[in-house]
Amino acid sequence: MSGGVRRGMMGRSHALSGWCAGLAVAPLVGLTSVAEVVPFAAATAGYALVPDLDHPGASASRLLGPVTRLVSAAVRAFSGVLYSVTKGPRDEDSTGKHRHATHTLVAAILLGMLAASLGDRGKWAVLAVAVTGLVLAADALGDWIVLAVLAAAGWSIVGTGDALPGTAAADALQAGLSQIGGWIGAAVAVGMFVHCLGDSLTRSGCPWLWPLPIRGETWYELRLPKPLRFSTGKWFEHAVIVPVLTIGGVLLLPGALQALQHLFDATSIWLAGQSS
Repeated sequence: MSGGVRRGMMGRSHALSGWCAGLAVAPLVGLTSVAEVVPFAAATAGYALVPDLDHPGASASRLLGPVTRLVSAAVRAFSGVLYSVTKGPRDEDSTGKHRHATHTLVAAILLGMLAASLGDRGKWAVLAVAVTGLVLAADALGDWIVLAVLAAAGWSIVGTGDALPGTAAADALQAGLSQIGGWIGAAVAVGMFVHCLGDSLTRSGCPWLWPLPIRGETWYELRLPKPLRFSTGKWFEHAVIVPVLTIGGVLLLPGALQALQHLFDATSIWLAGQSS
């Protein structure tokens, strides 16, 4: 493992990877319509930023000013203690504060389970977790993601046309909150784990298999072979990673591939007509 300051991918890249992962995983948790998939993907995008709470300069650490800075300090302190207690014989002499405790599969699973357990504490607790993810995502990706979630929520409410007058919106809201409680834990876990996978693509790697000992290191940093690694914030991330994730984030939307196929078919028919 290398000493010094280690940096992961940019917040925008992490959020985009979380958005794509959310769109891909949504059908696996029973979400298929746009009204269901978009809020799930938005929450996943937001929670893909949470692992970097262990860095004071990360967007998640600066989001709510002194509140999130205090949380970040607590996370770094805990991570440092955990590293000192669990490091293997070949782990470096490091503070263990950044890219350690929160950058593990264990952390993703535990926080996902914690978020899922909030469903037993009331729908508003679940909503708070979902909104936190949305705020994090909007901070990295922009306000369009908030508009997308609001549009999806509005479509869900408007689509309930068989309820009694005056109760449709309230019933739809309650049903929506119940549904969020069913998937919020998965969104948190998937988002955090995708962050770890993203950092594994960089030169620094990520020890997401902790506490599994590998080559004498409990915090062994998994990474790609040297020729395939990239440096964060450089041209490759801007020119390749972000555009690929952006395109994927559109094509993975429900019905997007079918719409593209119809467009291709219509264009082919039109071109055939022009040439005849």
